[in-house]
Amino acid sequence: MPNPRTRLVLTDAEQAELLRGARILQVASINRDGTPHLVPMWFETDDDGVIVFTTYASSQKVRNLDRDPRITVLAESGVVYNELRGISIDARAEVVRDPQVTARALALIGAKHAGRPRPERTATPPAELPPQAYKRVTVRVHPLRMRTWDHRKLGQ
Repeated sequence: MPNPRTRLVLTDAEQAELLRGARILQVASINRDGTPHLVPMWFETDDDGVIVFTTYASSQKVRNLDRDPRITVLAESGVVYNELRGISIDARAEVVRDPQVTARALALIGAKHAGRPRPERTATPPAELPPQAYKRVTVRVHPLRMRTWDHRKLGQ
């Protein structure tokens, strides 16, 4: 007998649409004592389609990811049960300490949250990079396992 949960799975296009519309990504890294460190982050997908967010280089999540790159992220939407949909991704985090990469991530995330079009990719001279690009790092989320659900499909 087929698993009835399979009909709730998001297609690739539905996953992309959810990530485009979601404003907050729940980000879980692993503290030194093994407990989860869970924080909400603004995010976007970069030019390669990889989920990215920026954070201060000295943040707890970066210290955790430097020690153990395992990460789980969650994007979701819906208010009542039959509207809930989401994507949970177990992944390997890549911490990128390049101000050019961070400036691009900041521009992408800023445009998303301001409702502006996605900015063109251009080379920015180091003197023109925003100051926060030197204080922050970019975290790229490389999926290992994904789980998705769409309770709107329950009625179908």
